[in-house]
Order: sequence, then structure tokens, then C-alpha cells
Amino acid sequence: MWEELGLYLAFGSLAGVLSGLFGIGGGVVIVPFLVWFFSVRGFPPNSVMIMAVATSLATIVVTSVSAVYAHHRLGAVRWDTVSRLSPGVLIGSILGSIIADRLPAHWFKLIFALFLLYVAARLLIDVKTKSDQSRTPSGWLYSAAGLGIGAVSSILGIGGGTLSVPFLVRCHFPIRNAVAISSACGFPIAVAGSLTYIALGWEKPVLPAWSLGYVYLPAFAGIVATSIPFAPLGAKLAHRLPTRKLRRMFAIVVLIVGVKLFWQAIQP
Repeated sequence: MWEELGLYLAFGSLAGVLSGLFGIGGGVVIVPFLVWFFSVRGFPPNSVMIMAVATSLATIVVTSVSAVYAHHRLGAVRWDTVSRLSPGVLIGSILGSIIADRLPAHWFKLIFALFLLYVAARLLIDVKTKSDQSRTPSGWLYSAAGLGIGAVSSILGIGGGTLSVPFLVRCHFPIRNAVAISSACGFPIAVAGSLTYIALGWEKPVLPAWSLGYVYLPAFAGIVATSIPFAPLGAKLAHRLPTRKLRRMFAIVVLIVGVKLFWQAIQP
């Protein structure tokens, strides 16, 4: 157990640095690692993917708090927009978790693999989302976007920034505010999704010891303990290292992992 916890601590450090260095959500890094390690540990094959996603979401509950506080202190969070997105985000996150619990394991892995390929493509091409100054978001648009962002995020085990930031930028929010609003919305996504995953896996007889529903507590504790303090280090390194070159190298790694998961998912 102590060796396993040490590995989670080490990986949490890496996830924190990468998050601060590239500005990516932790789920992009955490879920593939947990899928690999849970498989090595001999967890039930049909539970590996959903436990990785649920555990990743649980870590975001904690890590998002510090990010939101930092953005709030800088006055970047538009709380009126957060309040408009939150109802849809909450409902979507719960629905997404329920859908994930019913997905066959290979479909679950396939969806996440396609997401990684999408992230890798954006990192390699360095896509810039353009603001649509002519669009004034309406109530129904916020509700629909929140529902979709919450559902997809809880299925993928992410905080939703990959989806919400482009949406908010297109709705004429400056990137600084879009990132801050996205961080604030990541908290309800993580809370609702995690609690639903805990409830759905509560009485599953095949889950390993130290599981709280689908959340694996040793992985959660180890990753949270080090990812938070190491994220500022990544942010500092971003100002000293050739981040453009490193970003492309990281994108290639994400691409390889995505291709591998895709291949595993389509195997008979």
C-alpha cells in the first residue's frame, strides 16, 4: 500500500506541474494514468475506466477550490455567468455519470480516446478560439451549454475547461474571464459527478478495498496531496522554459496515449 501511495504522490506532482505548465485540466493526464495503473493492479476490467474517471473528478473537487479562489482574488470570475451556467452544469454532470455507468467498457474507453485525440490536435495546431462579438448569450443557450458541458465532463472525468472556455470566448468573454468562469464551473461539475459516481458504485460487490463507490481513495489522496502544491511550480516554469516546443512534445505523448486507448477499445 505504501509503495502504491508513493506512486500516486509522484504522479500527482507530475500532474500538477503539467497542469501549471500547459494550462490543461488534470483529467487529461490523470485518467490515462489511472486506467493503466488500475489495470496493472488487477482491478475488474469493466470497472477500470469508470473508477479512473470518478477518481479524477473527485480530485478536481479539491484542486478547483484553490484555482477559483485565485481567479476570484484577481476579480476575473463573472459570478452572474457562473450562476447561469451552474444549473445546467449540475444536471448535466449527474446525467453524464449515470450514462457512464451504463456504457460498455469498450465504448467508454473509445469516447475518452477520441477526446485525447481532440486535445492532442488542439495542442499541436495551437487552435485559437475567436470571439463572436455579435453573439449575446441567452438564457436557453447558457442552459443548453451547461447541460452539455456538465454531461461530457463527468463522462470524461474533466473539469470542463476544454469545452467551456471555447464556448465562453465565442460568447465575447475575454480569455481571462473565460478561464476564470470555467474554473468556477468546474467545482459543481466535480462535486455533482463525484457524488453520483459514489452513489452508483456504493453497493457494487466487485470493487477493490478502499473504494468509496467508484472513487478509489488511495489514488485520490495521493494525487491531491501533491498536485496542488506543484501546480504553481509548473506555472513558474512556463515563464522560463520553451513552452511552445514542450507543448508540442506533450501533445505527441497525448496523441500516442489516445491512439493506444483507441486501439484497445476497438479490439474484439
